[in-house]
Amino acid sequence: MAGHPTGGEATSGSKALPDESEARAALVLALRRRGIGATNVLAAIERVPRRLFLSARHHGLAYEDAALPIECGQTVSAPSLVALTMQALDLSNEHAVLEIGTGSGYQAAILAHLVGRVETLDRFSTLTDLATRRFAALKLANVNARQEDGFEGLQKQGPFDRIVVNAAIEAVPDPWIQQLKPGGLLIAPVGQAKQPQPLIRFQKTDNVMTAETLTTVRTVMLQRGLAKKL
Repeated sequence: MAGHPTGGEATSGSKALPDESEARAALVLALRRRGIGATNVLAAIERVPRRLFLSARHHGLAYEDAALPIECGQTVSAPSLVALTMQALDLSNEHAVLEIGTGSGYQAAILAHLVGRVETLDRFSTLTDLATRRFAALKLANVNARQEDGFEGLQKQGPFDRIVVNAAIEAVPDPWIQQLKPGGLLIAPVGQAKQPQPLIRFQKTDNVMTAETLTTVRTVMLQRGLAKKL
């Protein structure tokens, strides 16, 4: 889901749009109509100001159900996809979650309202730095953004109850399987570049990963290594 770099920053939670609370409520209602029934997920989405994770030029579209461009040529996913993913993860406040692909930090902020601890990784330091500032503005103390190679996960901080991946892979890397707790869930798009990819929920049982397709998406492939210039 590549987009053009937006430039600018959205790191302050002040100066709320006059109708922002109404816009958030309308978004939640729209998500209900699309089949999202998990009340904890809907409540978390309503609590997180999506515009905080966008540049000023996109504030007017913050509560539309659409993917939007962010820094480093990346995008923030549509709220309906975020909600579907959060619901499928079957989250509880005792869970530790690893997110591969921080992006704007929007999904990680929602996760922070749903689970005990969130570790989120991105190859772009620009994105992890901005996300950290946004988390601080929202006083979210249980989420950490790090510049890391997503393919390696975070061995020292694992194991994790849930892993969620925001870019496509051809196969699940061994480090993720090793860092996922028995019975844990992993959601990732699996497929090839520039093609529709099934969004698959894996469950780890006796070191075997069973798979279930949730929907179809079209996103960029996960890249190895760290971005040196951004």
